[in-house]
Amino acid sequence: MERLLLTVSHLPPLPIPATRHLRRRHVPSLPASLSNPRTSHAFYSPHQHLSRPRRHLPPLLASSAAISKSNSEPARPPAAGAKLVPLVISLAIGFAVRFLAPRPAEVSLQAWQLLSIFLSIIAGLVLGPLPVGAWAFIGLTTAVATHTLTFAAAFSAFTNEVIWLIVIASFFARGIVKTGLGDRIAPYFVKWLGKSTLGLSYGLTISEACIAPAIPSTMARAGGLFLPIIKSLSLSAESKPNDPSSRKLGSYLVMSQFQAAGSSSALFLTAGAQNLLCMKLAEEFGVIIPNPWVSWFKAASLPAIVSLLATPYLLYKIFPPEIKDTPDAPALAAEKLKSMGPVTKNEWVMIGTMILAVSLWICGDAIGVSSVVAAMLGLSILLLFGVINWDDCLKEKSAWDTLAWFSILVGMAGQLTNLGIVSWMSSCVAKMLESFSLSWPAAFCVLQASYFLIHYMFASQTGHVGALYSAFLGMHIAAGAPSVLSALVLAFNTDLFGAITHYSSGQAPVYFGAGYVDLPDIFRLGFIVAMINAVIWGVVGSIWWKFLGLY
Repeated sequence: MERLLLTVSHLPPLPIPATRHLRRRHVPSLPASLSNPRTSHAFYSPHQHLSRPRRHLPPLLASSAAISKSNSEPARPPAAGAKLVPLVISLAIGFAVRFLAPRPAEVSLQAWQLLSIFLSIIAGLVLGPLPVGAWAFIGLTTAVATHTLTFAAAFSAFTNEVIWLIVIASFFARGIVKTGLGDRIAPYFVKWLGKSTLGLSYGLTISEACIAPAIPSTMARAGGLFLPIIKSLSLSAESKPNDPSSRKLGSYLVMSQFQAAGSSSALFLTAGAQNLLCMKLAEEFGVIIPNPWVSWFKAASLPAIVSLLATPYLLYKIFPPEIKDTPDAPALAAEKLKSMGPVTKNEWVMIGTMILAVSLWICGDAIGVSSVVAAMLGLSILLLFGVINWDDCLKEKSAWDTLAWFSILVGMAGQLTNLGIVSWMSSCVAKMLESFSLSWPAAFCVLQASYFLIHYMFASQTGHVGALYSAFLGMHIAAGAPSVLSALVLAFNTDLFGAITHYSSGQAPVYFGAGYVDLPDIFRLGFIVAMINAVIWGVVGSIWWKFLGLY
């Protein structure tokens, strides 16, 4: 009879009979492609493999002595509550503004008090004493408890159409991943363009640009679709993470996809949650952009396309892969597509819903259908046909978290505008710029560069927008810059600074955590590509925007 060994920390192993339900059963051997995923020639599924963490973990199977030792020392529970030092600093900033800084005569006490609470929230977004949603809620509670804002004013942004559009679009993204449609689209481009490493990069970049309008999250596109494909291609070429062989193929593909994603997000209004938030804040500031989806695409199209075409090639020269040709990639893509079988009913429903939603986003204003109503119609279709269910929506924790803290930030930013804080700050900056005798184009460049470089302090594009977009837009207008141009270019900048660090956007830790790119390379190449994008968008964009009549 089979026996189990029971180990006690200070006694020798004691054999005891195994009960029937614990006896070893025969397990059939796995196929080679599953038993050894590193040598598998099939594309990774986004739900089968996780990014390999950079820290070294102990083996799962250890000696009995090690196990008994670990069992004798109970694990400490994770620290609960706020981090003390970030908490003290964040609160100190708010108290200093409220009680120590002199209040300008033209600013009311209510406005000054709200500004102090808002700055404390922003400090918390940067320093992180608590998760973003929790810290924003505490700030909102403070504003209501101190009678700085009424309950209705504090929660007014929870009915914001743009924020709900972001939430519903996140459900769309889940549908694309769940049906496997995203897994099907990218291999087509790999099959067509993937005979060389450069062509492979262009195939992945173009496929992300095509799918971006329906997935307003670079993190969802990176973690759910493109990183699994990149990892599979890299491992098939013996390019392993956290290994010198990473430079064969994986490092270049990860860096190219990471840096090009910003231009994909900037190309379409609905390709990033931060884009929608920018347009809403601009509207609240009085900058109305007619037919925003089309206006955005027209303004972004030429510089974004040039940037998308230039980025893979320039990185190919600056950060070259060791493997230049990938003759097996098209065959791998074809094998992946063959294994997926024909397009399923749910995929066809997803395709039709995406076409309907994007069509209504483009021309919905002409027939009286707003963007959020178009998204609601699309989500209703997906629910009715069972492409996704309500449990899928409830599991999108990041979407509901975004609804909470986005609404708080947008609501406070709107109240600061209503109370005159933003106009006061803008006039102060405008007077300072006038003292240097700067023309509006020079002031425009200084303000855009400042807005971009400040992002090194932020770990969230949307957090950056909520904190600074309205203020910088007001500074541009006060300096004499065209309002629509200023609103659009600030929003484009918000997309482009998403790849300057390993924490600058939702996709950044996903790509960095894959183990193919070292931290110094992230900062170095992030800055280089940022400068290249500044030249492309500054030169090509300026000519194009002049042609469109934006200034």
